[in-house]
Amino acid sequence: MPNKPIEELEAMVGDTTVTAEAFRIEPGKVEEFARAITAEDPVFRDESVAAERGHDRVPAPLTYSQVARFPRYTPADVDGKGFDLAFQPEYVIHGEQAHEYERPVYVGDVLEGTTTLADVFQREGGRAGTMTFAVLETEYRTPEGELVLTDRSTAIETEGAIDDGGDESAAEDSASDGEPAEPDGGTAEADPTTPSPTVDEFERVRTVDGLEPGDAGPTVVVEDLERQHFVKYAGASGDFNPIHYDEPYATGAGNESVFGQGMFTAGVTSRVVANWFDLRDVTSFDVRFQSRVFPGDTVVASGEVAEVDPDAGTVEAALEARTTEGETLLTGTATANLE
Repeated sequence: MPNKPIEELEAMVGDTTVTAEAFRIEPGKVEEFARAITAEDPVFRDESVAAERGHDRVPAPLTYSQVARFPRYTPADVDGKGFDLAFQPEYVIHGEQAHEYERPVYVGDVLEGTTTLADVFQREGGRAGTMTFAVLETEYRTPEGELVLTDRSTAIETEGAIDDGGDESAAEDSASDGEPAEPDGGTAEADPTTPSPTVDEFERVRTVDGLEPGDAGPTVVVEDLERQHFVKYAGASGDFNPIHYDEPYATGAGNESVFGQGMFTAGVTSRVVANWFDLRDVTSFDVRFQSRVFPGDTVVASGEVAEVDPDAGTVEAALEARTTEGETLLTGTATANLE
């Protein structure tokens, strides 16, 4: 339970604050972040490859806005997410993350992030006990006022550590409307025994011609995760919650071990989208976290076409990341506006 009454938190809804300033998109940091999410695509580090794909600068990965949490981008009078929610960090999980893109984020951009506390509410979460939800929406703009992207994050504080052996997931209750965040086309089945083409074998889709619901996108496989994957992601993203890399801290909070950041899994899954569509065509990327990833797990991320609108030239894809043991880590969607 938060250290502030829910009524006090609800009174803060609608408050807005600048949470990132002079957020400079640097080439070395873009490359570091790409490698931390296991993306070896040279487009994130090589200007000539970026130019061949139609970019005038090197683009950043789809989830790069997470880097804005670094202290050097945080105004001196801002702490954490910009609002004193009084959540206990050892019991905070990431429920959902959504992104809307006006264009890709590019090396050389300098952005300012303005965050609004969009909603606060509580639910009973079964094995998670009473859960307190905070929905934060951040707009990133250039100094000229151009909106580049908007991200929405749902943070959930539980009453204690989550037992992954139960039948419910805290994230299953994370949608603000109480309904599963599943597109009409369902979610993609990631079957490691009969995988769809890997990212190295897949040709990016630039038109809706010939696309049909159920068509498979590329598959991303990250084998045998180690603690160093979570440490690298912490260093690249600025997510320094010790529950992801400090074993005594993690077990002391009631967890079986350290576990991966939800946005690490989201970053791995974003590779499906970035290798399926041109980054300039991607207009949204949303994920809903279902369970956690631990050292030793292998992650299989995949996607399939959920809906095609040939008149508008848009395609919606359903995404999923699983372990090879069949544990669903996240589900999600992505939308592309194709030529």
